[in-house]
Amino acid sequence: MPRYTDGFLIPLPTSKIAAYRRMATAAGKIWREHGALDFKECIGDDLDHPGVTAAFPKLLKLKPRETVVFSFIVFKSRAHRDRVNAAVMRDPRMAKMMAKQDMPFDCRRMAYGGFSVLVDG
Repeated sequence: MPRYTDGFLIPLPTSKIAAYRRMATAAGKIWREHGALDFKECIGDDLDHPGVTAAFPKLLKLKPRETVVFSFIVFKSRAHRDRVNAAVMRDPRMAKMMAKQDMPFDCRRMAYGGFSVLVDG
């Protein structure tokens, strides 16, 4: 069965990791309730790779005391992703979360894309 994945790269101030974890835990629950197959949030751990042209910190233009969050959500297909994401965006819990003035990261610096799975396993 083909899968579809939404992927995110987020520059996150290290002082806001705990706040981000709380937000991501709540968001993951909402996505899974609406049908996402998997939801992962990963914090940068091994990011310094000299000689790599497009290392994540360089791509995101990390500032001092920031790290990278790499996250992804897995769906059955692109159509399934579209249905799940529409339901998530209508969910009042998500609307409340997104309306916060104190988001733990700058949404304007986030990178996002949808991906057809090429290899699974």
